[in-house]
Amino acid sequence: MGGRKARQSFTYRAFVPDPIAAIQPAVSFETARLISEAETAVGQLNSDERVRGLEAIGALLLRSEAIASSRIEGIELSQRNLARALIDPRAAKGTAKAVAANVVAMERAVAIGDEDRKLTVADILTIHRTLMANEPARVMPGEFRREQNWIGGRLQNPSDARYVPPPENQVEPLMADLVEFMNRDDLPAVAQAAIAHAQFETIHPFIDGNGRVGRCLIHVVLRRRGVAPVFVPPISIVLAARLNIYVDGLVGFRDGRIDAWCASFAWACGRAAALSVDLAARVASLEAEWFQRAGRPRRDSAAARIIPVLPAQPITSAATMRAAIGARHQRALEGLKVLADAGVLRQISEGDYDRQYAADELFDLIEAYEQRVARV
Repeated sequence: MGGRKARQSFTYRAFVPDPIAAIQPAVSFETARLISEAETAVGQLNSDERVRGLEAIGALLLRSEAIASSRIEGIELSQRNLARALIDPRAAKGTAKAVAANVVAMERAVAIGDEDRKLTVADILTIHRTLMANEPARVMPGEFRREQNWIGGRLQNPSDARYVPPPENQVEPLMADLVEFMNRDDLPAVAQAAIAHAQFETIHPFIDGNGRVGRCLIHVVLRRRGVAPVFVPPISIVLAARLNIYVDGLVGFRDGRIDAWCASFAWACGRAAALSVDLAARVASLEAEWFQRAGRPRRDSAAARIIPVLPAQPITSAATMRAAIGARHQRALEGLKVLADAGVLRQISEGDYDRQYAADELFDLIEAYEQRVARV
């Protein structure tokens, strides 16, 4: 297609990475320190009593991760619109539907990391299938690509691409090698997550969704290794804020600069973890304020039981709260009305049966948190 120049034949080179199953990467003392500090920060996020007492904080962090991971791919969505898509997936369209699918894929990745068994190539295919469930068949959900792909340049051919991944016949053996590496237990988990993610992006095994699946693998590794048994920090927020550094790091990894990539990744991981602890403290303070504003309701009342669920479901309804707190529909609705009258919630839809409410102050808190994480 196109003019004479576009139709001319050409030669291109695809990059085939070395296997990493048995790699023993050499890192500097400084990088080793950053990796150790990152693992300590993630450990503190998972052991801090303020955080562990807020079960809903996990869903909040996962939403932030999904939004940031999608933003790296040029898919923009606010926390508020994502919350709307999650409360009513049937009404979600376009961008909201894609980011909501990313949340579900990350939940699947976390569940895989929690299972007491070896990881398999099929697990990665499952994550991709979950992410791309609503996409056209041409993107081959849950299947490795069977054609050459590339990044940048023309859509028709890779003549001026920025990067050409391995040919399609190399994908399966390279992915088997990657999974073997991810099943190792003899290297620091943060370094393992960094290398696994970069190798996956280098292989680029799918037609679409490679970036988002690759960032899901970070959750798989940190969960499987026990570093993040409850909460994985939203590392993608920091990666998205330093996008040029992130991309340069992946390019550097292909060029053999593993030490620099691990250092950059560890710094992002540690920063996201430390500020997530701060977020949990602020959420706990906000919940206490809501409790006071609602008139200190009885602890077994619907209003009191709804408050700690709001970080996970900041846009909610009687139907969702009925399931969340194990109460009858009418009781859940009465609790929501109490919180709306107190200014904790704002009614955002009409209807007698399934009206929706929003916790506006929580969205403000999350947006401020994401800005703090992204500030470098």
